[in-house]
Amino acid sequence: MFGTQKDPSKTEKATPKRINKQRAEGNVPKSQELGKAVSLLGGMSILYAWIGPMSEEIKNIFRHFLSHAWEFDPNPENVYSLTLDLMVEICKITMPILLTLAFLSMLAQRLQVGKLWTTKIFKPKMQRFNIFKGIKQMLFSPQTVLRTVKSLMFSIILSVIPAWIIYKEYENFLPMYYSTTEGVAIYMLKMAFKLASYALIPILIIAAFDVWQSRYAYKENMKMTKDEVKDEQKQADGDPKVKSQQRKKMMEAMSRRMLQDVPKADVVITNPTHIAVALRYNTAEAPAPVVVAMGADHLAEKIKQVARENKVPIRENVPLARALYKSAEVGDMIPEELYKAVATVLAAIWKLKPRVHNS
Repeated sequence: MFGTQKDPSKTEKATPKRINKQRAEGNVPKSQELGKAVSLLGGMSILYAWIGPMSEEIKNIFRHFLSHAWEFDPNPENVYSLTLDLMVEICKITMPILLTLAFLSMLAQRLQVGKLWTTKIFKPKMQRFNIFKGIKQMLFSPQTVLRTVKSLMFSIILSVIPAWIIYKEYENFLPMYYSTTEGVAIYMLKMAFKLASYALIPILIIAAFDVWQSRYAYKENMKMTKDEVKDEQKQADGDPKVKSQQRKKMMEAMSRRMLQDVPKADVVITNPTHIAVALRYNTAEAPAPVVVAMGADHLAEKIKQVARENKVPIRENVPLARALYKSAEVGDMIPEELYKAVATVLAAIWKLKPRVHNS
């Protein structure tokens, strides 16, 4: 099928990051035939709706000119002035049609590509100047074959259908000899609309096929290999080694900050060897004891070492140490259900070694 991915290793759908990057560079699926079909359909519609007022305006122009023809002096100045007046009138007559066509063309593009404004498509790329690659794509590319087939179909449609309709209408041509000028004009307009209407149906079918095919080819061309998807995922999530090192540095910095706060603690409760939780109770700072440091294994040993160096009491209480380690974080007040157990420990310490506490 035209547009199928040629590289067998590219089996994965394009990631959103790749699609957004290509959009930013102006690479989006876009059908040229849809614009033609929409313009033709819109042009016929506006012309059909505007043909009456347009014919009246043209008649008024002729009436005005012919009724004052005997007054007209064909000198250069008058001819120039008449030309300008006619140009203004013609613009007034044709402007609704032209503006409608411009709007429909823009709408057809907008519906296909969405909101996209980029100047990167104008950035020169050296591969565009590769003559041999360009000749190869122009002569041997499947897309070139497809464009040729579509152009051939358009040519056939725009030649066979009018020929067939004219052949069916040839019996009505001779009576036109006896018709008025207005009758001939009306007949010609009806024939033109009939020709365009019959030609429009296959053109819309071709346009619909072209929209589907252009999007299919775009998706196929955007496919990625499994390694490319993995590499992009790594870039999005970050290298695991780098993240591990960052996490390690964060833990080291947090540990240093905690160890600096251990000397301010009132007690260190241990597991006894695996867990250590340092608590500080100062009513001026918080209504309940606050965890200033906690850690397990190696960090627990460091906390106890700093506590010994600064003569901070260390108490072994396995259930309390485990409960504090599981239910609290550094900087948090202890849970309400542990108030009584912690108060008992602190009371025993203050009884043995009275200390002045803020109230």
